[in-house]
Amino acid sequence: MDQIATGQPLSARHLAGEEDFALGFATTADLDPLSDWPGQDRALEALRLAADTDHGDFNLYVLGTPGTGRHSATRQVLAEAAARRPPPPDRVYVNRFDDPRRPIAIELPPGRAVELRDALRKVVNDLADDIPAIFESEDYQTRRRAIEDSYSERHEQAMGVLADAARARGVAIVRTPMGFGVAPRKGDEILPPDEYEKLPQAERERIGAAIDAVRAQLEDVLKDVPRGLKAQRAEVEDLNIAMAREGVDAALADALGRFADHPAVTRHLQALREDLIDNAELFLIREDGAQAGAFPVATSRHHLKPQFRRYAVNVIVGQDPDQASGAPVIEESLPTLANLIGRIEYASDQGTLVTNFTMIRPGALHRANGGFLILDAMQVLTEPLAWDALKRSLKAGEVAIYSAGERFSLISTETLDPDPMPLKLRVVLVGDRRLYYLLVELDPDFGRLFKLEADFDDRMERSADSALLLARLIGTMARDDGLRPVATDGVARLLAESLRLADDGERFGLNLAALGDILREADHIARAAAADAIGRDDVEAAIEAADRRAGRLRERSQEAISRGLLLIDTDGARVGQVNALSVLEIGKTRFGRPGRVSARVRMGAGKLVDIEREAELGGPIHSKGVMILSGYLAGSYAPDLPFSLWASLVFEQSYGGVEGDSASAAELFALLSALADLPIDQSLAVTGSVNQFGEVQAIGGVNEKVEGFFDTCAARGLTGRQGVLIPVSNVPHLVLRPRVRAAMEAGRFRVIPIATVDEGIALLTGRLAGVRGADGSFPPDSVNGRVEARLIAFAEARRLFGQKPGAPEAGG
Repeated sequence: MDQIATGQPLSARHLAGEEDFALGFATTADLDPLSDWPGQDRALEALRLAADTDHGDFNLYVLGTPGTGRHSATRQVLAEAAARRPPPPDRVYVNRFDDPRRPIAIELPPGRAVELRDALRKVVNDLADDIPAIFESEDYQTRRRAIEDSYSERHEQAMGVLADAARARGVAIVRTPMGFGVAPRKGDEILPPDEYEKLPQAERERIGAAIDAVRAQLEDVLKDVPRGLKAQRAEVEDLNIAMAREGVDAALADALGRFADHPAVTRHLQALREDLIDNAELFLIREDGAQAGAFPVATSRHHLKPQFRRYAVNVIVGQDPDQASGAPVIEESLPTLANLIGRIEYASDQGTLVTNFTMIRPGALHRANGGFLILDAMQVLTEPLAWDALKRSLKAGEVAIYSAGERFSLISTETLDPDPMPLKLRVVLVGDRRLYYLLVELDPDFGRLFKLEADFDDRMERSADSALLLARLIGTMARDDGLRPVATDGVARLLAESLRLADDGERFGLNLAALGDILREADHIARAAAADAIGRDDVEAAIEAADRRAGRLRERSQEAISRGLLLIDTDGARVGQVNALSVLEIGKTRFGRPGRVSARVRMGAGKLVDIEREAELGGPIHSKGVMILSGYLAGSYAPDLPFSLWASLVFEQSYGGVEGDSASAAELFALLSALADLPIDQSLAVTGSVNQFGEVQAIGGVNEKVEGFFDTCAARGLTGRQGVLIPVSNVPHLVLRPRVRAAMEAGRFRVIPIATVDEGIALLTGRLAGVRGADGSFPPDSVNGRVEARLIAFAEARRLFGQKPGAPEAGG
């Protein structure tokens, strides 16, 4: 860029535009795709370090402004790293048979969790068919009858011996409704009571003694019956266990063989074997009626029955063995406590909440274990207990499942206490810079757990190489989205808009989301025109359409000026009045608006009244800018005399807050005009801040400010005198809309850079600012000479006023 001459209108060669790009291709279809993100070398280095290192706590925070490709770059880099890693192990929960409240966590090689689940389902289904068949088999029935017959014969034999002994003694054992009894007998008949009474006394005594003896023996025999039945049941139970063991061992043989090299699984299978044998009766529960289903029992899915849930395998993380490759990359869009660490579900059973280990559900930490977890920083911080749970899991190296109710003891329902699962993963938080610095400052754990930061830049230095990189990126975006290729002039217009997004003609803006939106809308316009490629006119039409859609507030502001509701002069000259420029930003709408700044002066005690601050409408930076004006005036004029000025400054018709120091130059010019009593050309507007030495400094939003005053002037008719004074340091930032550039080329509008207050006041008043001569004074008719003379007059008037008897201190 040519050397900038301050005080002279800029020409088009001083402005950044699409004509500056020399691109050697016809359309982006001729360019190689770009797989990386230009201008983000620093951030990509941090991303790749986090993805490739195995050291703990090297978690990553990705920071930057939205639209710079943070999410897409993070996904791609992590996906590439995940593809090079081995797949993580599968993880399951199984029942702890001796304490069902504490399910057991088991780790398995990739793909084997589903295999274990299916193997145990087959075991249950087979046993549900085999065990009833075993207990209905002829072999079982024969062996059981043999046991029962053995005890029956033993009892009958004892009763037979006792009956013979009773007969030998002349008594009989009889069965009554109340049980067994002993009675006298005569031959083979029971002796009736009346005949018994007729017997001699000695005979009756003999028979009574025999009855007592036989009754005692009978009681001993009958007492032995329960013991015999108990022994019989024990033998039957042993038979049942033996038969069940045969069936269970046969059903489990395949599973035990397949998982013989996994001790944790083997231990569980052994515990499951004992429980199956002990609870074989679960397989004898019959389902009768319509609910039994239309299919034969042998083909039923028995593992789904409630009584067999205890033998299930709850696969928390499982992979298809034929498709398991690489580590997982999980992006959790709703990082609640339950979605992060998992949850335990409950079911209602007759008004009571019940649960079991099959109702444990995994969280994002389980699914990402062994790989990468991407979270939005703001979302995880705003979810109750989620941030605390994430930090606890990372610090402990394991995932423990609990609920908010348990944490705060809000529920008393019986719940589970599953084994924690070991955790090894890389967490990547994506958020803005402000949140990152707040976490560093306020959370002592953050710096230890998140040692890396990937700072995505929102700008890239402009050069021929970077322009080509951005062109390739535009081509890649069009190709990935299925859009038409972009012609050379369309790419040049997009590159110019990228400069505009950066507010800097020497830096490309890296807001890829904004460029992508323009590109897609331009493709829509090109499609309607049946064009083969997206050209400059399509891009320009998309930009203008977006501005038009978001332009309601800008149009209302310009309408208020054109109708005279907001008083802005664009011609003529006024003392103590200047056009200042500000930027309004509401939502996605950002536009410049001119505003009138006025100043009034009088003799005083050196007080500069900022009406905005006094009314509590001015922000601290604006107040600082006004205070700097006092320093400039006191240091530049009449330094040997008391500062005897009272002045007031105000943004006219400003009904909202005022912040920033970009109007401090305009305020100073209004003050100088009022002090020198020289009118300011109202066809010019001013933006820029000043320091105490009178240097004009750069400000933000220079493009919107210039365009805001241009639109006001264009609505009233451009005269060629109208223009804007800007700091010379802001010239590299100018990326003006084509309508403004065209007016500047035609000489109908001016943009004039200035470096000092003296340059600005000379342009505004049409009179030289003046410099101190050898005698230390300014030329009398210069702006500075008139200002200093006015201040000296104020000081003299104040001195004379103070000499009057009873005169108060002069001030305002």
